[in-house]
Amino acid sequence: MSELKQTLNIAMIGHGFIGKVHSNAFHQVGHFFQTPFQPRLKVVCGRDREKLEAVASQWGWEEIATDWRTVVDRKDIQVVDIAVPNVLHAPIAIAAAAAGKIVLCEKPLAMSLDEAERMAAAVRQVPNLVWFNYRRVPAVAFAKTLLSEGRVGQIFHYRALYLNQSGSNPTKASGWRYQRAVAGSGTTGDLLSHSVDLALDLNGKITELMAMTKTFVPARDVDDAVVVMARFANGSIGSFEASRFAPGSRNRNSFEINGSQGMLRFNLENLNNLEIFDATEPANLQGIRNLLVTGPNHPYAENFWKPGHIIGYEHTFIATLGDFLGALARNETFHPNFEDALAVQRVLDAVQRSADSKSWLTLEG
Repeated sequence: MSELKQTLNIAMIGHGFIGKVHSNAFHQVGHFFQTPFQPRLKVVCGRDREKLEAVASQWGWEEIATDWRTVVDRKDIQVVDIAVPNVLHAPIAIAAAAAGKIVLCEKPLAMSLDEAERMAAAVRQVPNLVWFNYRRVPAVAFAKTLLSEGRVGQIFHYRALYLNQSGSNPTKASGWRYQRAVAGSGTTGDLLSHSVDLALDLNGKITELMAMTKTFVPARDVDDAVVVMARFANGSIGSFEASRFAPGSRNRNSFEINGSQGMLRFNLENLNNLEIFDATEPANLQGIRNLLVTGPNHPYAENFWKPGHIIGYEHTFIATLGDFLGALARNETFHPNFEDALAVQRVLDAVQRSADSKSWLTLEG
């Protein structure tokens, strides 16, 4: 007889593309991860009742609501999942934490550093998660393992790109991601936040940076592209580029790490693969190896499919949720959480200030 699981009633605020991704993770996590919890899709909240009814029907949400304020205080709700435009992250997260709920939030955490600091302070007494899902790509998790084992040696360079073509239509000036009052920033918050989170997780703290941003469409009041030079606490130097004006790149979230003993390279557009170079091998055997990270000793191999049976974007959210529920069961701190996202926000804030002042900035804390 299977063990009875504790039900976690979920209230998801928002129901767009990312709401679909989260809904799938709530449905699937119990099939891939051993957890004492059973997520229950209790209520989905948004402004458009007709769209809400369609989402609820498709994904099995039991109820719909059009005012998030009526949802976060409900006694039967244990988890509030924030999947709305950035401008609403702070009020919902702070209210949910005050009500004692488990708080899950999309990235970027906040509209500003001040908001992020208030949000991180608000949730310190409740379990919390930020959906920086790319940490759970098996190839990225394996890269972290190799780095922790010293396989690359002393790190010299960290290079990151996040390129797509989603904003390259100059007639597309509408939509919340192109409005500073709703998004807080453009490419900086939307794409660069992911690159910065991976960099902090894989290579440690950024101590100095200089940035440049560019808006290619005058009707927009957010950045379309951003370029950053950085110094890390470990002595390495870094470069970051993010753009929504990169035709030919659909979702190129990539990094390359060069060290005294080798190289690691990853590209989300081939998310099951990790390229490695071992400089300690004999010169006549050296070469870049393209590893298919689906083997029995690779991260999450036991959770998903057999070796060689590749996974997709959706599995990174399932793995994020599975690890979170495991940490919740063990009463352990989960990462990435609001504090991790606050660290990202500090970097994003410095990027924006540097671009405005056209100067190098030192990051405090």
